[in-house]
Amino acid sequence: MAKKRPQTKAKRPQLDDAEVPVVGAREPCPCGSGRRYKACHGRTAAQATTALVQRPFEGLPGECDWVALRELVPAATVGLTLRDGLPEGVPSVTLATVLPMAWPALRRDDGSVLLGLQNDTASGDISRDLADTLARALTAEPGTPVQGRRAPADGPRLQDLLAPEGAFEPEVHSGFEFWVPDPDNATPDVTASLERANAAAIPTVRLQGVDAAYWCETPDKNHLRWVMPHEEERLLDALARLHAAGRSSLGEGTRLVGSFRAHGLTVPVWDLPSEITAQDIEKPAAEFAERLAEALAADAPLTHDERRARGGLTNRQVTLS
Repeated sequence: MAKKRPQTKAKRPQLDDAEVPVVGAREPCPCGSGRRYKACHGRTAAQATTALVQRPFEGLPGECDWVALRELVPAATVGLTLRDGLPEGVPSVTLATVLPMAWPALRRDDGSVLLGLQNDTASGDISRDLADTLARALTAEPGTPVQGRRAPADGPRLQDLLAPEGAFEPEVHSGFEFWVPDPDNATPDVTASLERANAAAIPTVRLQGVDAAYWCETPDKNHLRWVMPHEEERLLDALARLHAAGRSSLGEGTRLVGSFRAHGLTVPVWDLPSEITAQDIEKPAAEFAERLAEALAADAPLTHDERRARGGLTNRQVTLS
């Protein structure tokens, strides 16, 4: 009979968990255990990066607009202010809904940085993935795009890199011409990507009188999609009170039809007649905001009709993320 080989014990880890660097999944774990990284500390790192962060933009100025630009708005940009100021050679940092070729980020020839928001992310924390992309874009060679990757589990988030003060004022565009500062010198791939994106863009306008409300035009009817910061259950109660009282519309021919749930926030949606423009809805939206504030302040139990209205709103709620 063959002799049994003596069992060797795995080496004890030589590093604390916080000190173990990220390596390839099949490489030996740097902690010294003798196992592959994916079966050792890589498992913990993977769990950390896949855990879903329900409100990834919480704490950033303009959280509701971040959600709108991520999920609802085709073409928009907004200037970003870094907590530690702009590095040398980087004249500006701009957030964009989408970039050509779906690039996560782009360092332009002049050194400025464009950060794409509507990209697939490798982890459950969009904020951490975007921060990792932004940090790499700041040091990329001018004139080059930045590719996506899985961000380190202990890497910074947008909340760590961006200044906490200041306004977040998106500029909504009718198309994606902001991609190309010099159209005559654009590559054929970028030009083709621009044409496809412009053809698919839904006309969208951000209202000026209320926060994070966006009018959009579709072939059959128009819509108002309004990202709200209120806690979901409290907001649904308030909307139900208004709906049961016949006060949830934005005027004749308009109707509150339901809501989206996106990145921890609720987005009520109204159908509008096709002839109602963004300018037409400014005053009704401001008046609705006043009615909603009153309903949010109410604390009486919902009536039978209000509970029915709430049930209808809940049944028509769609989760985007």
